[in-house]
Amino acid sequence: MEFGHRTRIMGVVNVTPDSFSDGGKFLTTEAAVAQGQKLAAEGADILDIGGESTRPFSDPVPVDVEIERVIPVIEQLAAEISIPISIDTMKAEVAQRAINAGASIINDISALRFDPDLGAVAADCGAPLVLMHMLGSPKTMQLSPSYTDLIGEISDFLKDAIKRAELQGIAKSNIIIDPGIGFGKTVSHNLLLIRQLPSFAALDAPILVGPSRKVFIRKLLKDAHSDDIPPDMPIVETGTQAAVAAAVLCGAHIVRVHDVASTWATIRILDAMRAAQED
Repeated sequence: MEFGHRTRIMGVVNVTPDSFSDGGKFLTTEAAVAQGQKLAAEGADILDIGGESTRPFSDPVPVDVEIERVIPVIEQLAAEISIPISIDTMKAEVAQRAINAGASIINDISALRFDPDLGAVAADCGAPLVLMHMLGSPKTMQLSPSYTDLIGEISDFLKDAIKRAELQGIAKSNIIIDPGIGFGKTVSHNLLLIRQLPSFAALDAPILVGPSRKVFIRKLLKDAHSDDIPPDMPIVETGTQAAVAAAVLCGAHIVRVHDVASTWATIRILDAMRAAQED
């Protein structure tokens, strides 16, 4: 998969009961497979399959439960669609089983910090690996996140993650970086991260951004006197597309989203604008 001339879309399929955006909607294998097929038909370049919610304050899921959720879905989708499948996991055993089932990308929000064996799985199978910045763990990341130098600290974290991956035998050409929108960040942090995406170009790796339906969008859009807006409301998708557009214009190579159809239209226009030349 080449990056640069066209922004790639990673479609999310959460096989979980408790994900912040769509928990429970695709918990059965049949529902998850149908959703994956739908996202592929709408223009996804990659499907990201996850069996463990990493929403703020979430608890870890046992390995066997995660495997039971995702492997049948990956097996069926791999037999029916032609686009690559990513496994969203922090666990080496889950990643290995997913690769054996037909996945070809590993999306690790821990950046190889939580399972010492995950790097070896990626190296042995030659799978592209997403390394994401997160402050702490999903359980603790939103407990008053603070930084002295937001961009500098995240850049240093990702630089160290790249070195850690390379030391485990992962080729630099197989590494994708993710600044971790919503993972240990305030509303202002997330907005600045998107605006400052060009700062991460120095790391010389494709950049993935996942703003879809995140709480910073909902906080910006909700009335000051109302409760949180449900993530699947149309206004939240409108806000997501604004964040997607900003991320693409600031240098994102891949956007991770729940609504592929809307994102495909947004990116189609943006990529055309970037490629336009005077007659």
